[in-house]
Amino acid sequence: MLPFTQPIKFNPGNSLTPPHLCLLILLTTLTFTLTSTAQDSLVFKNGNYVVGEIKSMDRGVLTIETDYSKNDFTVKWKEIQAIHTETHFLITLTSGNRLIGELAADSLHVTITEENGNPHHYSLDNIVTLRTLKNSFMDQVHASLSIGYSLTKAQTLQQTTIRSNISYITEHWSTDLSFNNFVSTQDDAERVQRKDGGINFNYFLPKDWYVPVSVTFLSNTEQKIDLRLLGKAGIGKYVLHRNKAYWGFSAGANVNYENFADTEATNTSWEGFVGTELNLFDIGDLSLLARAVGYPSITESGRVRADFTFDTKYDLPLDFFVKLGVTVNYDNHPVEGASQSDYVFQTTFGWSWN
Repeated sequence: MLPFTQPIKFNPGNSLTPPHLCLLILLTTLTFTLTSTAQDSLVFKNGNYVVGEIKSMDRGVLTIETDYSKNDFTVKWKEIQAIHTETHFLITLTSGNRLIGELAADSLHVTITEENGNPHHYSLDNIVTLRTLKNSFMDQVHASLSIGYSLTKAQTLQQTTIRSNISYITEHWSTDLSFNNFVSTQDDAERVQRKDGGINFNYFLPKDWYVPVSVTFLSNTEQKIDLRLLGKAGIGKYVLHRNKAYWGFSAGANVNYENFADTEATNTSWEGFVGTELNLFDIGDLSLLARAVGYPSITESGRVRADFTFDTKYDLPLDFFVKLGVTVNYDNHPVEGASQSDYVFQTTFGWSWN
């Protein structure tokens, strides 16, 4: 049960009929109008309600701010029975369409009223994301940082892992920056290190199409890569886009600049790419992310590269989390003396913001 909520008596079957629902939302809003400037009302399936200001709904979780609580509340979208808002949202639908307007919903349907007064009717399951349009810049920023460390007495083996991400989302585009670092040292052995990161930009198109543009880098000792710098652009499409999961495909071309250890020679080539990403985020406190990208070379005959990532994240109280992940890089034509593949398994503890 959420703090600061009140129980409500329902008719038999614990379900709301439309007249009772409208009256309940009206009474709830009027009750708090005298003491609060918030105008958004939520009614839950368990009979509780809360009034405040909805900040966002993403990945099946709605965030609402109230005047009578220090911290924002987070509520699972599937637990909501009814909504009434006077806040304007950017609303993303499962069809890929994006609308701007107010939202009113009960257990049967959702009505989105655009700024020009045009109503649209959907079900709750058709809503993928809500983002209030009057949020400040910082309200649109999402960030996370996680760290892992291990120490073994034998040969003074030390391993340090850092994973970080920061993203920003607007009505028409999103961008995120990431940086990951793994370092392993021990007595009488060479230092093992792996770094990767970059900046990714997506421009949203109608019907769940999007344009991905990115600049990323990789450095690892196993494949003797001092620097691999990729600049790529293409076109993508979400074939599944729900408030419980999304699954998308993308394809395009990229330029690959490489500089290897133990040699001053550099290599520049053109490649195509085709990739897929699956994100599951409504399985309790657990979320899963799987991403695979293949790079057939255009200018180097017979060369094929591939990158694979799998992450599991378990949410803890106070926005802390535990993350386990594995990343694999493959190249069938590596530099002389290097391995065709490199992988890293990381376990980290971290904190997320927004």
